[in-house]
Amino acid sequence: MPDLSVNFELLFSSAGVLAMVGWLVLLASPLIPQCSDRISGLVIPSVLSAGYVVLAVFFPSGGDGGFGSLDAVMTLFSQPGVMLAGWIHYLAFDLLIGAWICRTARHDGLAFWLVAPCLPLTFLLGPAGFLAFLIVRTIAKPKAAWSSVE
Repeated sequence: MPDLSVNFELLFSSAGVLAMVGWLVLLASPLIPQCSDRISGLVIPSVLSAGYVVLAVFFPSGGDGGFGSLDAVMTLFSQPGVMLAGWIHYLAFDLLIGAWICRTARHDGLAFWLVAPCLPLTFLLGPAGFLAFLIVRTIAKPKAAWSSVE
């Protein structure tokens, strides 16, 4: 069995920095739409997903905890490797939702200033940002497309 001593703090910080780069790229998406789609909507979530899979394979729960009750989930996430995998899961999926928001808003011709507040909300509170975008998308009248490049 290989030595599995891992600096979880370093992995945590690295994943956070990587996700933050993705969010910054999304904020620049009106200027670089195709680059933003690739970096924040594919490359960074793929790297985070690979990290998640590695953690899930090499640091499984060991039978402690589960998903059947709140107490079982709390026990499951009390283990550093499992907790880090869960955190990376959040980072990857929130970024994917942010990228989807930008692509969809651009496709619908929504002004970026209407969408921009949804991005930090999605970064910080995932589903709340998604819901905010759905509301904006429903009530806003599409303006000129962010970019003529699709």
